[in-house]
This record gives sequence, C-alpha cells and structure tokens, in this order.
Amino acid sequence: MKKFKVTVNGKSYEVDVEELGTAAPAAPVTPAPAPVAAASPAPTPAPVSAASPVAQAAPKGPIPDSAVVVKAPMPGKISAVKQESGSVTRGSVLLVLEAMKMQNDIPAPQDGTLTEVRVAVGDNVKTGDVLAVIMP
Repeated sequence: MKKFKVTVNGKSYEVDVEELGTAAPAAPVTPAPAPVAAASPAPTPAPVSAASPVAQAAPKGPIPDSAVVVKAPMPGKISAVKQESGSVTRGSVLLVLEAMKMQNDIPAPQDGTLTEVRVAVGDNVKTGDVLAVIMP
C-alpha cells in the first residue's frame, strides 16, 4: 500500500493505493547513438506559389459604374450559389452565406440581370467583399 495526498478543487484528500502486481525492476535504458548524417543533402521542396489557383480565384474585371454590387453583410463561408446568371427580381435569393453556424440568404437588392457571381461554394468572405454584380 502506498499513501498519496491528492488535492481536488482546493480540498486535500489522503488516499491509499494498493499495488496489484509486482513487476520486475526495469533495466536501465541506455540512449541509442545519434544517427549519422547522410553524405548528400536532402532535396529541398519546390517553393509554393502564394497565388495558387486552388487557394484564391483570379481577380475579376472592373465593375461598371451603373452596376449594383451585392456585398457580404458579414464574414462567413459561401455554402450555396442559388443563381449564377440571368434575370433576377428584388428579394430573390442569390447566395447562401454561413456565418456562426447559421445559413443566411443573400437576396438581390433590386430587379435586373445578374451578370457575375464573384464567389464559389466554399469561399470564405469578409464583410464588404463583392459577392455578385447586377446590371439594372
């Protein structure tokens, strides 16, 4: 039997612990010799480009002055693109933005023609990022 003093939530307890088996004393462990370095240097990996096509989409062209821009109202992740182009009416759902585990519909602010969707499913967006372009 071994006695231990244990503190739980600021309260001290004295406990008795019984050893069930007697194990043979362990042999001393001697450290293994350090590995010898190879004669030739290890190949270095190729540098990864910061602008890889998977990581970020190519920048889109300029937005015409007469266009209506649909911007992200909050940071989140695009979980669905409901419409990619064509005629839209005010209030029709263009995208679904997931923010804080909630699905938020992003509607068209006015009637017009959806000419460009600048995000894809899975994209992370910040507040104010351009999501879509509508021509009146």
